[in-house]
Amino acid sequence: MKDLINGIRVIDPAIGPTMALVRLLQLASPALPIGAYSYSQGLEWAVEAGIVNDAATATTWIGDLLELVVAPGEAAVAWRLLDAAKRRDWRQFGSWNTWFCASRETAELRAETEQMGAALIKLAAALELLDAQTTEELAQWPALSLPAAYALSARGFEIDSNDALVGYVWSWLEAQAAAAIKCVPLGQVAGQRLLKGLGEGIPAVIAAARATLDDDVTSFAPGLALASAHHETQYTRLFRS
Repeated sequence: MKDLINGIRVIDPAIGPTMALVRLLQLASPALPIGAYSYSQGLEWAVEAGIVNDAATATTWIGDLLELVVAPGEAAVAWRLLDAAKRRDWRQFGSWNTWFCASRETAELRAETEQMGAALIKLAAALELLDAQTTEELAQWPALSLPAAYALSARGFEIDSNDALVGYVWSWLEAQAAAAIKCVPLGQVAGQRLLKGLGEGIPAVIAAARATLDDDVTSFAPGLALASAHHETQYTRLFRS
């Protein structure tokens, strides 16, 4: 990867994009210690209620969330946070972080994004991804959402914003597939089929999120809100409430 020619160090031009990919894989990895594995976002209640009971219904449930909730809502906000973090526009960054936290329809969903956001920003600090100005700005926000913490981590890793958004959406999808494997339950091969099929829709989700106007960003999902609210008092649970 590195060589010396006439005493001058020559760096392989492939190192830059390759390293960015490595960092993206690290940030999007299920091994990231932020607790993503402990939430189902209402899926566990959908299984309890019989709405989701096999691979086909799990694919429908998760696919609908991806298209109708993540694309115009969470991914659209994540895109704006990535852009604001890159430009160091802290007013816009704080505004969209507040919007996203306020848009969580249940105590469970609010706690999820804030707990995971807190864990990720703590990790980002430990990995020295936050400069002094960013650390100072963080003091303004009592709660940091997951997409906000992700945006700051992506900037620290110098990951392209579009690539970072792909990683964010993929992480969400992978977490949902893992939840389905545990609570439906699905076999590992069925889970991979789900990821393969729904993963094909990610480019459209990214395009929709980027094309959504500010006034059209929405989190309107009453079915998801009801599922999450029921899950908060569900008698037997594998996933955190």
